[in-house]
Formats: sequence, structure tokens, C-alpha cells
Amino acid sequence: MHEPVIPAASDPMTAPAVEAAGIHKRFGRTHALRGVDLSLQPAQCLGLVGRNGAGKSTLVSILSGIYPPDAGQVRLDGQPAPSLGDIAAWRGRIATVFQHSMVVPGLTVAENVFLGRQPRRAGIVDWRRMRQQTRKVMADWGFDVNADTACGNLTVEQRQLQAQGVAILYISHHLEEVFEICSDVAVLRDGAMVLTAPLPQVTKDDLVTAMVGQENFSTERSVAPAPARREPAGATAASAGPDLVVEGVTFASPGVFLGNVSLTIHGGERVGVTGLRGSGATTLARIVAGAAAADVGQVRLCFPGQGDRVLRPGDRAGALRAGIGYIPEDRQADGFVPLLGAAENITMTITDRIARSGFVGPRRREARAAPLARRLSLVSAGLGQPVRELSGGNQQKVTVARALASEPVLIVAITPTRGVDVASKELLLSELDRITSQTGASLLLASDELDDLAICDRVVVFVRGEIFTEFTEPPFDREALIAAAEGLGAT
Repeated sequence: MHEPVIPAASDPMTAPAVEAAGIHKRFGRTHALRGVDLSLQPAQCLGLVGRNGAGKSTLVSILSGIYPPDAGQVRLDGQPAPSLGDIAAWRGRIATVFQHSMVVPGLTVAENVFLGRQPRRAGIVDWRRMRQQTRKVMADWGFDVNADTACGNLTVEQRQLQAQGVAILYISHHLEEVFEICSDVAVLRDGAMVLTAPLPQVTKDDLVTAMVGQENFSTERSVAPAPARREPAGATAASAGPDLVVEGVTFASPGVFLGNVSLTIHGGERVGVTGLRGSGATTLARIVAGAAAADVGQVRLCFPGQGDRVLRPGDRAGALRAGIGYIPEDRQADGFVPLLGAAENITMTITDRIARSGFVGPRRREARAAPLARRLSLVSAGLGQPVRELSGGNQQKVTVARALASEPVLIVAITPTRGVDVASKELLLSELDRITSQTGASLLLASDELDDLAICDRVVVFVRGEIFTEFTEPPFDREALIAAAEGLGAT
């Protein structure tokens, strides 16, 4: 699709409420914004969309007076924007409402509305004036809300104020919301504005194409084929591990929700789960690994001929004993012990197996760690070198090796290639491919890195805490995956 920049219709006699002209912004080597132009008219609702890392947050921060642009200019109502130090001037012009409720539950409506900018008299908060002004604001906006009510007692709908008659820049990952709410749309990709148009002139497919670009993508990977790879559906009881059964799992915490999710992964099957940030895909993987506890529901392993083993919620040690290897999302926090050597970290999950009289000697430890280190091409000064001294990519290899050392029947991996170079990424995926093929272990791989999903037999897409759709025929189409993550084109 050709990607024209079509100016949204506007009244030439009216200055834009907000205008960005030629905005550039760098963070170190990252060129976050590249000459971005944006114009927002009074009473216009403009949807701003783009993939993670496209530059949306950076642009909003600049338009809100949080960051200065490296080049270009921001204008409000046709005039240059205030200096960053003039906080009151910015607050009088721009209000940023985030997707998650940003109220303090224990404070009243009036206290939340004026949080950080309470009216004062002789240095003391003027409570009467604050309540009066809050009542006026609520009346002006048509909200039937008592200024003295604690926000914790309000419904979610009452907390989220929807502006009327003002210029709105609406940022969302959910394209169906953009089409429902907005009149115009702008698409950022890799820090550049690639499409601006009235919504009636574009389709959802047009937006997805603009977000993705015309880059070639194939989930078929150029790795050496794993020997004797099984077809999951035909795996025998002897070759395949247990089935994983997730049944009616519900989980709720700030920013994350899972609603009555059920999923089965058969022995030897490799299943990817993906979605936008907060979709629930990563949370499901953490629950299965015992790193998080579901509020409701059950996770169990069904061993052929041996019965079921129900996993206790939030019991990582129990999940490990049941045969679940875990590659966490944050290697720094959960993947290794920085002061310990590579061998100690790799064998941490199997010390009970290799100990003699309650003691594990360095030779025995290194003998078990060395084969995994070689297969993953771990670069170090020796297996005794503290992991904190290794590069990020090699730290990730230690994390993966630790998960594989226990010879798991199920591997739970969350973004296992994040932060590693291309060669290491290919190597890590190849090893997961090889291990699962040769041992019959199952794989639950949660990732928003689409390349990671190439080794999967099927991919389940989550949207807002629920399973939205499933792809069962690899190689998987990039645009279809992205569209599904946006809540479009269920199959």
C-alpha cells in the first residue's frame, strides 16, 4: 500500500490547538523521533497508533512538556509552547489521561482533581474553594459525582473522564477503539510519521500495513533441522511428556487481567502465546511456571498412565519439582545470581541431583554445566566467572541453560531472546527447538517478538485478558499476528 501523508481537514482560520513541527528526539543511539509533524485542531479527536517502540510515548512526553525536542517546535494555539520549567502554563493547556486509572483511592474526588495543585490561602489548602471548583468542573463536564466521595468508592466508568469539545490525541493499541472514537488517525513507525488521514479514508488493514511496513517477514527459520522432529499430534506416550491443562484461570492486578482462561498444551507440543503489553499472555506463562498465583482456576500436568499433578498456585519450587523449567522475562531480577559463577547458576536447579553427602564439588558442578555452556556457545573466562561480569547475551544464555539443566518435561519461556544479538537469538531458539524435538518436552513460549514464535506449532493470541484467536498452521503471517493482537480479524 502506498503511504501518503494526507492532512486532516481543518479550518484555515483556526490555529491548531497543538502542533508539532519537525520534531526530532534521540536517546543515546536511539533516534526515537525523526522529523515528526502533527497538527491537532480544536474539537478534533485524532488517534495515534503504532507498534511498541514506534515513538508514541516520546511524542506525547514532548507534547506534554516533559521532554524537550532536540530539533523542531511545539506550538499551542498557534504560539510557541511554554518553557519546560513553566509547569503551571503546561498544566493550563495540556492534560494527559493514562489508560489505567490514575487516582488515589483513599482521597476524595476533589483531592484527586487538585492533587499537587491545591488552591491555597495564606499557605494553607483552601478546602472550601477546592470543593467548589471541583463541583463546577464536574457540572461543566456533565458528571454526576460528589466532590466529597472517596475515589475508591467510584466505578471505573466514573473515574475515567472522557473529554468533550476539546482537542483529543487518543493513543491506543486497540484499533477498534480508534475507529469507534476518533475522526482522524496518525501512524508512527520507527519514529517517523508514515500516515495521517481521516478515518473514513482508511481501513483497518491499511493501518496495520502502515504500522508494520513493507519489510519481509517469514517465520520459517534458517536453522539446521532438528533430528527426528516429531509431529506433536502423533507423539507417542513414550516420547511425549505430560499434557499441560490450564482450566478457568482468572487473575487481576493493576494493569493486568486474565478472565477465565483455559488452554491445553499436549505432550511434545510447542505453543506460543502473544499479545500486546498487558494482554495477559505473559501473566499466563508466569502462572504456569509458579512465578505468579492465579486468583481462580487450576493448572495441572497430566502424565500418561500416571494421573494428574495439580500445581499449587504461586509455588515455583513445586513447579520445578513437577518438571517445569522456567526462562523468566527479566533475567536481571529472576534469571541468575550475579555474584555466583556461571556453573553455579546453571546447576542451581539440580543441586539435589549432583550433590554427594550434601556437598557439590566444583568439578562435578562444572561437569554438568559444561555441555550446556558449549551448546549455547557461552563466552566467559571460565565457568567460575561471576555472571555479573558477562555480557547481556551471555547472561541470557546462563538463564536458558539453568532452565534446561533440570531436563524439564515442560519449558515455560518468556521473551527468551530479548536483548541478545541476532546470532545468539538464532542459537537460543535453535536449542529450544532441538531440546523439545529430542526429549518430547512441551514448550509454552510467551513473547511479543514475532520471530520467537517461529519454532511453535501453534500460536494463541490474547487480547485484554482473553484468548482472541489461534493460529494453527505455521509459518505464521506477520500482519495477521499483529492484526490479531490489535483485536482484529479473528479466525
